[in-house]
Amino acid sequence: MGTNQLQTEATTVKRLPARASYERDEAYAVLDEGLIAHVGIAVDGQPFVIPMVYGRDGDRLLLHGSVASRLLRTLDTGTPVCVTVTILDGLVLARSQFHHSMNYRSVVVLGTATRLHDAAAAAAALECIVDHIVPGRPAEARPGNDAELRQTTVLELPIEAASVKRRTGGPIDDEADLDLGVWAGVVPVHLSIGEPVPDPDLGDVALPASLDPYRRP
Repeated sequence: MGTNQLQTEATTVKRLPARASYERDEAYAVLDEGLIAHVGIAVDGQPFVIPMVYGRDGDRLLLHGSVASRLLRTLDTGTPVCVTVTILDGLVLARSQFHHSMNYRSVVVLGTATRLHDAAAAAAALECIVDHIVPGRPAEARPGNDAELRQTTVLELPIEAASVKRRTGGPIDDEADLDLGVWAGVVPVHLSIGEPVPDPDLGDVALPASLDPYRRP
């Protein structure tokens, strides 16, 4: 495991630095709970940010997509990447419009991704991504075959430079606004998991262990 500190000049938070952390354990807690990563690159001066599923294996993030994907083909050339994962925890309503905010936890990872050319390593990485989305699912579903692996690009991104930023608590109103008679507080936001809906062609197949019940970290 790398150093516990992920701070670099590029990842140092300038705006409200008291809300920042560079501890590896805190970054991993957010990455493990999150579901969607926004992956950002610049191509010929044009920025692109693409939402993707991901996985974490130790000190590396795992990304995947079609071999035809412009994003992944660009990353495979060594283009720097920014990966952001955010979890929304609450809507913060203040007495003034200016002080409305959100409670959240976010991680920004900077670095350069490398393609996994070894078929066994790529297959293991894809299994890790599936397991991140639904823990225990790889043991229940067919693994990728050779044809599917040839159609898929799998990248690993070392988690060496990153920052965590979070906001907690209620609104921070101006003292002059405290007697306005306007409601202020926090509306909590939680991820809600519904009941699994079986595929119409499923037949007599019981709900698997990974969904009975489904849980996030």
